[in-house]
Amino acid sequence: MRSRPSETLLLLALLPVFVLGIFPMLLFGLLGFPGISLFGILLICTGLADGLNANSNFNQQVIVYGPADRDHRSMHSSDLHSATRFALLVDAIGAALVVVGVCGFFWFG
Repeated sequence: MRSRPSETLLLLALLPVFVLGIFPMLLFGLLGFPGISLFGILLICTGLADGLNANSNFNQQVIVYGPADRDHRSMHSSDLHSATRFALLVDAIGAALVVVGVCGFFWFG
């Protein structure tokens, strides 16, 4: 039985979801709730590194090129704020996973 091209494209579109979801599910399957906590700790580390990298890029821009003129100042600060907001979101998701893992370990483990 031959598959239609639309089915192949659908499966190809779902491939990134599968690739992203296999790591946490593998951790949960092998390590249980401590694996979810470990994944949360890794997310927190990633969020902190991303926030520090955004601040470093902003500071490097100011040091190398000097203070930006009025037109570009809002662009640079907007980039910094969006990067730190995303890093804060990743930190919050990581903290939530740590809480879920610890609570699950003590309640069900």
